[in-house]
Amino acid sequence: MADAPRAPVPDPVPDGRVKHMTTEPTTPPAPAGAPAAPMPGSVIPVDAPAVDAVPLDRLRASVSARFPRTVADLADLVAIPGIAWDAFDAANLQHSAEAVAALIRDTGIEDVRILRANKEDGTPGGPAVVARRPAAPGKPTILLYAHHDVQPPGDPALWQTEPFTAVERDGRLFGRGAADDKAGIMAHVGALHAVNEVLGDGFGLGVTLFIEGEEEAGSPTFRTFLETHQQELAADVIVVADSSNWKVGVPALTTSLRGLVDGTIEVRVLDHAVHSGMFGGPLLDAPTLLARLIATLHDDDGSVAIAGLVTADHAELDYPEATFRNDAGVLDGVRLAGTGSITSRLWAKPALSIIGMDIPSVALSSNTLLPAARAKFSLRLAPGQDPDAALAAIEAHVAAHAPFGARVTLVPGERGQSFATDTGTAAARAALWALGEAWGVPPVESGMGGSIPFIADLHDVFGAAQILVTGVEDPDSRAHSANESLHLGDFRNAVLAEALLLARLDAQGPAAGTGTASLT
Repeated sequence: MADAPRAPVPDPVPDGRVKHMTTEPTTPPAPAGAPAAPMPGSVIPVDAPAVDAVPLDRLRASVSARFPRTVADLADLVAIPGIAWDAFDAANLQHSAEAVAALIRDTGIEDVRILRANKEDGTPGGPAVVARRPAAPGKPTILLYAHHDVQPPGDPALWQTEPFTAVERDGRLFGRGAADDKAGIMAHVGALHAVNEVLGDGFGLGVTLFIEGEEEAGSPTFRTFLETHQQELAADVIVVADSSNWKVGVPALTTSLRGLVDGTIEVRVLDHAVHSGMFGGPLLDAPTLLARLIATLHDDDGSVAIAGLVTADHAELDYPEATFRNDAGVLDGVRLAGTGSITSRLWAKPALSIIGMDIPSVALSSNTLLPAARAKFSLRLAPGQDPDAALAAIEAHVAAHAPFGARVTLVPGERGQSFATDTGTAAARAALWALGEAWGVPPVESGMGGSIPFIADLHDVFGAAQILVTGVEDPDSRAHSANESLHLGDFRNAVLAEALLLARLDAQGPAAGTGTASLT
């Protein structure tokens, strides 16, 4: 088949990279099953000696030859329902950690331990797997992060397959955790097998794996764990494999993440429930007043209406509305919220959602005026927003908009900093080069609307390390939802990209002094 016409290439900027295109590419959609056409991305200036030292073809062959085993091992992990929430069997989480530890030992790493840190109440946190391969003299060290705990499966009726039985269909692997984030674990494991097979004793890069066991529960002991094991986890480069690619066939390096605050808003109007016929009319019930309060959180066009929050409109990468609507499954006729480009709304502006409510279900409802109602909100924060200031802003807003004088209280929940990376660092350039080689198309430097609050902890504890956020998901992976799945072609590319990154960092240059590699 003839090659599809390529999208126009934008002009290079002075540092030799290519700016993101901000107009829709002209490349037509690829046929089903064909590689996706290239999207605008970055052409990375390369360190020629380091690149020449990377055996591209041999690493590609090694990853491909072992890939069926990699997928089979991933399927075995999917079968373990390791959930870090208190309502689920903790034995499964321990079993998950032990299975991950065994897979890492199989790569040849001998120093593999399952460790925990205590929560504030003294109870143990989730089991993390830490494995270490010391660096050869003069070589840097890389820390590879993923998490083995998963989200609860939710309503089984919404799944087309059993959540904890991996099923391959139409080039995708379905199952809870297949994408988020057990595929991240297997990307690390598969890459290590490849570099060990191809480079052998010549592979001197230090490698530490940190596979967390409580990420989906909010990482309650993450900071304590880092501080307790700071020496063992110290690295020059940190790869967090818990994000997404731009689309199937187009890789991405995540360059920004929104921050997060959440909490619970309670509206109270009575000291006890009363009969709706005897008292309804002069008095509005708590759910009605809660609904009115929630309605004040957005303005008429759907933008967040809380004063004082950081907002911007400068995302350069284009995300056509039709593509967004298809990716999100937006119903025909539903208007999108907010203003500015889709990417600005996703990456550079706040977004507020109501993610839970405490009111009676329809099945249990009665003719009663309820005295109180609660709602949990989740507020995503633009990069640069201080979470404490955002929380103060929403507290001031709900206090000022208390409907009909109702008593309104806000109980704060989780807080997480936003993240932005410098793609001009040597590690980022190496990662972008590896992504481009593995996929065969230019990678995208993309923001993400989601949040990974613990990255701020990594930055605080390991301030000199270069942090890279990568991933194996795509817009149809449906992480946290029913029918979660992983695109197997992109997964193979992700394994190869990490193997190439490891090989390039190994060849990139000697360390300067002790413990700090010359990766600038």
